[in-house]
Order: sequence, then C-alpha cells, then structure tokens
Amino acid sequence: MISRRPAFDGHKTASEHHEAAFREEIRLNKFVANSGVCSRREADTYIQAGVVTVNGEVVTELGTKVNLLTDEVKFNGERIRGEEKVYIVMNKPRGYVTTASDPHADRTVMQLLKGCDSRVFPVGRLDKNTTGVLMFTNDGEISERLTHPSFNKKKIYQVILDRPLESADHDSILSGLSLNDGEIRADELEYIDAGDRRKLGIEIHSGKNRIVRRIFESLGYEVRALDRVYFAGLTKKGLKKGEWRYLSEGEVNILKMGAYV
Repeated sequence: MISRRPAFDGHKTASEHHEAAFREEIRLNKFVANSGVCSRREADTYIQAGVVTVNGEVVTELGTKVNLLTDEVKFNGERIRGEEKVYIVMNKPRGYVTTASDPHADRTVMQLLKGCDSRVFPVGRLDKNTTGVLMFTNDGEISERLTHPSFNKKKIYQVILDRPLESADHDSILSGLSLNDGEIRADELEYIDAGDRRKLGIEIHSGKNRIVRRIFESLGYEVRALDRVYFAGLTKKGLKKGEWRYLSEGEVNILKMGAYV
C-alpha cells in the first residue's frame, strides 16, 4: 500500500510512532536513491516523469512514502530494492568515462567494478583523461552532499603541464582568475619537483566542472596529465590504477559526519 500521510507533525502518540517505525516507511525518492539508481535529487525528477511505479501504480507525487517490507517499487519496469549502503574508492585509470551508463562510451568506470554485487554509481565526475580518487556509492544522500555546489571541501590534484609554469601565472592562480563562470583561485599551488616546473600540486575547494584544466588552459597551458590524489578525506593509497576497495567502517563514519577537511 502506498502511504501519502504527511510527515511527523509533533502531535502523534507514542504508540502511533512505534507503529510507523514498525511499518518501515521511507520517502520514495530516498528509496530510489538508496537502490543505487541515482541521487535523491535526480530521483525527484524521475518520479515526476512517471518512470517509477509502486505496486504497479505510477506515482508522480513527491513526498510519497513506501513500505520497505511490503511495497514493490519499479524503475523503468525493473524492480529495485532499498539496498544496504555501499561505499567504494577507486584509483581511476586514464581512458575511462565516469558514468553509470553511456551506450556511446567504449570504456566506463563501471566495467572496473568486477566483484561488486551492489548497484552503485560514481560520486561526481572525473573526465576521461583524468586519473585518481573516485568514489562510488548507492547512498543518494551522501552522493548529493558531496556533489552539491555547497560541498566546498578540499580536493588535491597533481598536474603535469606542457611547459614550465611561469612565476607570474603561479601568482595569478593563487590570487584569483576570472573565468567565464566567475572568479576562481587555488588555495595552495606548489611545485612537486623543484627542477621541473611543469609538475605541480594544486589544492582547490571549487566543485565546478573541469575547473583545474580550465584554470591552466585560461593561461595558455595544456594539461598533459591530471591526477586527483585527495577527495572527501579519501586517497588512493595502496591502490594501483583500476583497483578499488570498500571503505572501512571508520572511513564511512568520518564521511557521514563530514569530519574531514
């Protein structure tokens, strides 16, 4: 049965709250996101588009609740389940597209998740030629939190340019540049090798698309290699290119609390 009762209004009795908890009801968008199909924000769009059914009935009303134990939820005709939360970190190799589904892509990061039985999706994107730390999960809330513009957490990349970075450009990146979508500046920018000024480490908090490449391209440099070495408190330590692992319980707790810089 589909429940369309309003959320807790502060006037229910203790027995009513116990009964509600026993029924294991959650919002439909959360159920869809937890199944690994998409984020919760995207789930709202799919629900309104009419591609989600509950017990054979198309449901387009946001805020609808479903019973985890008894309701049958389908997405595009395929049954989905509110699965156990899974959190994965991968060292993404070059040449793979970051997408859960792209019929036009020769190679996607999903093809590297052999041995993972849960349906997960990548958190954010690394472009095809960018390597490094990439997270996967079926936790729509965590995914939305980490990819929302207000996320504003530290990300660190290692960059190799086509030519040495000039001192004036180094200073401009730290003081701020004007791109077509606004001002941007790096928090830290250091040379990895004092003898080779093509190789740099850059720390940035912006979540804008392709922001590191665009920073250097705006100054006339070509980014020959870009490797993300830190994201959401995670590193690629111990992982070869293309390898992945499940996060430890401690890492998951830190992730959920946002207790990282």
